[in-house]
Amino acid sequence: MNVEIQPDVRESATRLGAGVPYALKVVARQLADDPDMGTPSELPGILTVTVDGELFEDCPALSIGYIREPDRIEIRYLRPAQSATPSTTTPDRDQDRGDQVRPADPAAAAITVREVADAWYRITTWLGSNAPDSCAALRAGAGPAAIAALEGSIGVEIPVELHVLWLLTGGDDGVNGWGWGCLPGGEALMTLDAVAAEYRMKMDAQAHEDTLNAARAEDDRTTVWKTTWVPVVSHGAADATSGLYLDVATGHLGRWSRYNESRGGELDTVVTYLEETADMLETPALATRDKPGLIGGALVWRRRLSPSLKDQWQPLTG
Repeated sequence: MNVEIQPDVRESATRLGAGVPYALKVVARQLADDPDMGTPSELPGILTVTVDGELFEDCPALSIGYIREPDRIEIRYLRPAQSATPSTTTPDRDQDRGDQVRPADPAAAAITVREVADAWYRITTWLGSNAPDSCAALRAGAGPAAIAALEGSIGVEIPVELHVLWLLTGGDDGVNGWGWGCLPGGEALMTLDAVAAEYRMKMDAQAHEDTLNAARAEDDRTTVWKTTWVPVVSHGAADATSGLYLDVATGHLGRWSRYNESRGGELDTVVTYLEETADMLETPALATRDKPGLIGGALVWRRRLSPSLKDQWQPLTG
């Protein structure tokens, strides 16, 4: 099992004590032999190993958080034990959530974490082998603090499937200035900043509609956004005219648009959406939602292909 240590974790180890880098190496070797040695933390998708500081010279007690994927482990944070695994919610937000959060089920959450990690691993493995430009456009994973900050910004608890996906990647910057993302239709995973900005814009639009709704008959009232909808995917890396949101109350994805066209229920979950994307890349002959192809080192989906680039596009077969 390959164990990767993020650069900021190595920097933290150096600051915490002269013996900490060595303790970190020891834990990394142990994880390579026993990937499941950690225990679930308060952060969805993260396992934690506690280190007894007395075992190492000049080393405090530590908590080391990591994500396990099918054939690798990524160590994401290193903290003194007393401040490890901070809560991702704020006390004043725990009240009045209504139906925003589905009941926690540790066993189901563990399955979801593995399913998201497996599907994303299949996608990125394919991109690394076949579309390196698209793979390079994916950002490194967001840290737990960044995800907690997003929760605080929009006032919605991020469900486990989004939490673990964002821990694996912080968004898609698109390819070669065209803005093509790696998802069907050339759509792109949004960065956390883009998620927060789009959510606030949509909530402002709904507040305006609510003012108008007060004078409308009940059947004529308009809903353009709900508090439980979290934008996840945009039309392109720099194009937020449309995309997909996750309804955290139901666990289903839905389509949104700046122009408020009929959304239609796709009834995908994050897991099924990522798994189908991986299936289409690995077995393009069976793809129905869209057809993948390549232009140089970039993944380009047929639905996003402009007429001027058709001669350069190589459809995938198999």
